[in-house]
Amino acid sequence: MSRHFEQAPGLAESADPATEGYVFNQTMLRIVDPERSLDFYTRVLGMRLVRKLDFPEMQFTLYFLAYLDEQQAQAVPEDDNRRTTFTFGREAMLELTHNWGTEEKAGFEYHNGNDEPQGFGHIGIAVPDVYRAAERFESLGVPFQKRPDDGKMKGLAFIRDPDGYWIEILQPDMIERQQKAD
Repeated sequence: MSRHFEQAPGLAESADPATEGYVFNQTMLRIVDPERSLDFYTRVLGMRLVRKLDFPEMQFTLYFLAYLDEQQAQAVPEDDNRRTTFTFGREAMLELTHNWGTEEKAGFEYHNGNDEPQGFGHIGIAVPDVYRAAERFESLGVPFQKRPDDGKMKGLAFIRDPDGYWIEILQPDMIERQQKAD
């Protein structure tokens, strides 16, 4: 007997009122080279840098990126304090953390979460056309973990960022399109 996810045992009937106003704000990835990573996430994936915070006493920098259309980009406050509040109040931010000096250590790399022992898996980016996105990534020399038609799961891809983290590239309506084609 199959159950819909919404009917699975253990799910709350409704959100606890104490959690009203909670927002999933960020996922953090450690990076070795900010210039390389910022180029990848802005030029290749189209995100925008919303906020950069330096912590000289602890020798690290945080970069907060998000997808913003032109209207949203215009709404980002100029004032540093208001921009920080904006950054920590919005949904779905990517936080890249650079610990100073890692870029100068020969062979230094972070665990990507998918090598043994596995832990973190990937982040996901929804695109209008996974095949067109994959062609673009190919032309830009982006390394693939999985192309859209590799393996059993057709219509989604996995690429790797400069630090080896996996990024799932998915098309939200892919299953619906495949069912219509069948």
